[in-house]
Amino acid sequence: MNDRIIFHVDVNSAFLSWEAVNRLSKGETLDLRNVPSCVGGDPNRRTSIVSTKSIPAKKYGIVTGESVAAALRKCPDLIVVKPDFQLYKKMSYAFKSILNEYTPLMQSFSIDEVFMDMSGMQRIYPDPIKLAHEMKDRIRDELGFTVNVGVAKNKLCAKMASDFEKPDKVHTLFPDEIADKMWPLPVGELFGCGQSTAKKLIDMNINTIGELAKADGRILYNTFGEKAAHYLYNAANGIDDSLVVNEEREAKSYSVENTTEDDVTDFDTVNHLLLAEADIVAGRLRADEVKAFTITVIYRTSDMKRHSHGRKMEYSTDITSEIYDMAVRLMKEVWKGEPIRLIGLSASDIDTDGFRQMSLFGEEAKEKQRNLDKALDKIRSKYGNNSVMRAGIGVFRADRRKND
Repeated sequence: MNDRIIFHVDVNSAFLSWEAVNRLSKGETLDLRNVPSCVGGDPNRRTSIVSTKSIPAKKYGIVTGESVAAALRKCPDLIVVKPDFQLYKKMSYAFKSILNEYTPLMQSFSIDEVFMDMSGMQRIYPDPIKLAHEMKDRIRDELGFTVNVGVAKNKLCAKMASDFEKPDKVHTLFPDEIADKMWPLPVGELFGCGQSTAKKLIDMNINTIGELAKADGRILYNTFGEKAAHYLYNAANGIDDSLVVNEEREAKSYSVENTTEDDVTDFDTVNHLLLAEADIVAGRLRADEVKAFTITVIYRTSDMKRHSHGRKMEYSTDITSEIYDMAVRLMKEVWKGEPIRLIGLSASDIDTDGFRQMSLFGEEAKEKQRNLDKALDKIRSKYGNNSVMRAGIGVFRADRRKND
């Protein structure tokens, strides 16, 4: 395992960067990355949150996961951009396609993060640091946005390294660098150490990652339990033997994921994300004129553990409300309130014949809902994805346009 070389590539302020690049390509002169701005929802909606913020916005104390309304109180001139997930999917595919040219062993960690196993490729790429710079610069020059690249002997250290100074940087975190580069950091910056865990550690007078690395394992065990204590101790010492897994997607499935920098622990926020994701997935199904039998929710907790829970329905569907209702039901069954950093929704087991078992009751209402969904699809196709947004099932907010 000593000859392992792992890269972690992370897009800097992904959604905001992608919005900025897209707008600049259309002739706009304002670069959202250079002013206080964020990607979020309608500030008048209680569940609207900041999903990505610019570096200038960060200077006002704006953090990912807080409400857009709170962010505007901190910075009244903050530019709020509504999310465009079709654009983000396109941008994500573009940068991952470039990276996939360098190694066949690549794992998508989220829509804007990738792990790459570069082990055993010294003859092709003898200098991994030089290669990391080449990848970073190529993405910047060809696609217009920047990434950070972390280079290390394992996934955890590569991830930690990519989170060092941003943007547009390459950082290493090899075993002989852990004491100097990682141990002085606040304990809350350890990947997988959420806010509640960090608070408990600070209450125990464990303030830095280095202090955690040298902590008494028995005390950690008594406070956090065996599994969490084992992870915290190993992570603080830069120990991680997890593999880069090249996860093959199903031949035909439709999915979307959202990641946040901070913990999500309330179901209101989860509901908001699931509704947006159900709308996206259902829209893609309708665009391809197919339906799905199986709905799956995916979430990743702050300790890097990925969970999924799915169910096959009696009939296939492309109706937003039905997909959303199933997603909420699945999430309530499986999620116990542990801090979440990523939540996703997938529709699979695709029905290309469009057959749907007719029920005696309720079919007329479902047909009305399907027709409404299709009408929304047409509006978005004509005026853009943000022209009409769901505030809830059956409740919509539309942009007002002079020529409507």
